[in-house]
Amino acid sequence: MASSATFYFSPSAARLAYNLYRPSLSQIRQFRRSLVIKASSTLDYPKVSTVDKPSTPSPSKTGNWQWKFNEKSVNIYYEEHDGEKPEFRKNILMIPTISDVSTVEEWRCVAEDIVARNGNVSWRATIVDWPGLGYSDRPKLDYNADLMENFLVEFMNAPDSPLRHSDDELVVFGGGHAATIALRAVKKGLVKVSAIAAVAPTWSGPLPIVFGRDSNMESRYGLLRSTLRTPAVGWMMYNVLVSNEKAIKSQYKSHVYADPENVTPSIIENRYALTKQKGSRYLPAAFLTGLLDPVKSREEFLELFAALEGKTPVFVVSTTGSPKRSKAEMDALEGAKGVSKFVKVPGALLPHEEYPTSVAEELYRFLQETFDPQFQN
Repeated sequence: MASSATFYFSPSAARLAYNLYRPSLSQIRQFRRSLVIKASSTLDYPKVSTVDKPSTPSPSKTGNWQWKFNEKSVNIYYEEHDGEKPEFRKNILMIPTISDVSTVEEWRCVAEDIVARNGNVSWRATIVDWPGLGYSDRPKLDYNADLMENFLVEFMNAPDSPLRHSDDELVVFGGGHAATIALRAVKKGLVKVSAIAAVAPTWSGPLPIVFGRDSNMESRYGLLRSTLRTPAVGWMMYNVLVSNEKAIKSQYKSHVYADPENVTPSIIENRYALTKQKGSRYLPAAFLTGLLDPVKSREEFLELFAALEGKTPVFVVSTTGSPKRSKAEMDALEGAKGVSKFVKVPGALLPHEEYPTSVAEELYRFLQETFDPQFQN
């Protein structure tokens, strides 16, 4: 029988949440109503139905890869998109952005567009969900940038990986933090790739990029992170601040998408469902507070690109409608050492989902310029 308990939300945690997130009046009222709650020991993992995956566009194949980490087996979801021509086929790994609503669905339309094109080189696209996000398992791990890099390296190199036949011919497309983590792994020589495209690349989590990283703020981030990870109270705080449709809709309209009219009810419903999966708050707690940041400064960010100068083609796809601070980091890459090509497309932090046709066109042109002998001539 589940035991019951009364949970009190500490005033210091409440003040921290208010100062960091600046909640709306409705959120404050909801927060106050939730300060004292009665809960059973089963509250930590609410029972929800499985998220419905959109039927179109549909992948050629879906699968699950077992990632072994600290004696745990983590179920990793991936899907493959393949064209009709099997000859001269090369492989692309598409990695979603890292956020509280990250999902393979971000890349589906781009994947379908590219693999369907008729060129001298045909392409197969594999999209993988990060551990702790999307349709992958969400265990209670100590998520940080090193763990995410370790996962990516093992997924790309493991003998039983879906990418095992790619060798060093693999092309990587990454959005947001995913691109920067991939670049870091390549710089270290942990993975071999033939080209990288960084789409709206970022390196700082939401709170550090706004409030900085001094010792006082790092202490607050730690408190917020530990509160979000606790049973019952963590779920309550996560539901108030992150896992509700109003918050997700506001997030998408303010900085994830450039055009608020493109934020449809179906997108919000789907992303909201993702936040209700078992263990869904653990990785976002790390992301929000900067633990998943692969670098700590613009200088380190630029050095990742510079290290690949003359070694690996690197394509940067910036956006015209990104938030001011994120846009400044993207714009710093224009003409930077190691950046082979730089373009701007419509969109904000998720252009490959909001404007997939424009992004696919730019990415495919980069593939042609890099790999198609006829196009190069």
